Amino acid sequence: MKVRNQNQNKVNVITLGCSKNIVDSEVLMGQLQANDFDVTHEAEKSDANIVIINTCGFIDNAKQESIDTILRYADEKVAGRLEKLYVTGCLSQRYKDELEVEIPQVDAYFGTLELPQMLKVLNADYKHELVGERLLTTPRHYAYFKIAEGCNRPCSFCAIPLMRGKHVDRTMDDLVRDAGRLAAQGTKELILIAQDLTYYGLQAYGERKLPELLRRLSDVNGIEWIRMQYAYPSQFPLEALDVMAERANICKYLDMPLQHGSDNMLKTMRRGITRRRTSELVDTIRQRVPGIALRTTLIAGHPGETDADFDEMYEFVRQTRFERLGIFTYSHEDNTHSYTLEDSVPADVKQGRADAIMELQQGISLELNEDRVGQTYKVLFDRKESGHFVGRTEFDSPEVDNEVLVPVEKDTFVRLGDFANVKITSATDFDLYGVLV
Repeated sequence: MKVRNQNQNKVNVITLGCSKNIVDSEVLMGQLQANDFDVTHEAEKSDANIVIINTCGFIDNAKQESIDTILRYADEKVAGRLEKLYVTGCLSQRYKDELEVEIPQVDAYFGTLELPQMLKVLNADYKHELVGERLLTTPRHYAYFKIAEGCNRPCSFCAIPLMRGKHVDRTMDDLVRDAGRLAAQGTKELILIAQDLTYYGLQAYGERKLPELLRRLSDVNGIEWIRMQYAYPSQFPLEALDVMAERANICKYLDMPLQHGSDNMLKTMRRGITRRRTSELVDTIRQRVPGIALRTTLIAGHPGETDADFDEMYEFVRQTRFERLGIFTYSHEDNTHSYTLEDSVPADVKQGRADAIMELQQGISLELNEDRVGQTYKVLFDRKESGHFVGRTEFDSPEVDNEVLVPVEKDTFVRLGDFANVKITSATDFDLYGVLV
């Protein structure tokens, strides 16, 4: 079918999945713009003649969303409303051969590390001098900051190493340079991401270097918040806590997925840590960094999880009182070690267990938030929505954590992307309300 007249070399990039994919899309967009492409990100009404979908292949729901998105744009191409369709990212890395057969309308599939090859197909040059540069898709005052790629951990349930490969560090000099570039563009908050932040340095330098990296990044002029996500509990570099306590611009926040609270399940999941050592680590973190907000994620319904295992996890959450918590139901991922085990927990039981944990956490979150009423916090404002300025404290990451809402009134002015002091006046289980002071 003849394609309607469209803007040539106009690309609409669609990003699915995690913050690591967001960074990959931003790097891709920076390269395309340098090659004189007109680039948009997730434009709802786009006249682009090319669509690139950056997919997620992590768990069943994410894979289905990626497939549904590919099919939607494949239909657009068949209908003549699209000239070229390309797919990249984790789903494409993992299932390229099957996808080429099942959805042949896609012009080409690329893996997670095949940016140069994709650019070549688009008749664009991979510009080495632009490595590290990107077009932000987030508000410019914060940016996800990927310090490493891949993962060496042996977790039984996880397919990430299959899609992202082994752990590879970015050099400290490159990261400090990129942080300075972002700061010059108006970025105030760096959200450090990797599959495992705590592994940083072992590949490039032969030893863990996260504490040193934190010090160097905190010295970058203009960076007011540095936030850490995705820390692994086993062999956690405790010196990083000292840096966090010393440096005012390193947020008292740590995202550390623990996955379970039962020794039996932690062993089955190949996490390399016990319930007791996990609790000791949590206690150490809270002692060395008073007031820190700990975020974790858990998995309900892993093969072999018994009622007793779940009860242990429930009690672990009740006793530990995490400031932030999310939970997934187990997804049976092919080519992982857990896939060799029987997916023995029925779907309704998995969901029931996850719901019970979240109900428990809802009560914990409400109590912890109510303790913040009457206190004043530095808040970074992200957006304006439904009659409120919406921002976050240092204890909250975008998208997944609590937000602070300040009513829009005639005598209230907040410039988005700026910090302001807010006195908390009321709280719900996952939101805080306040007034400027």
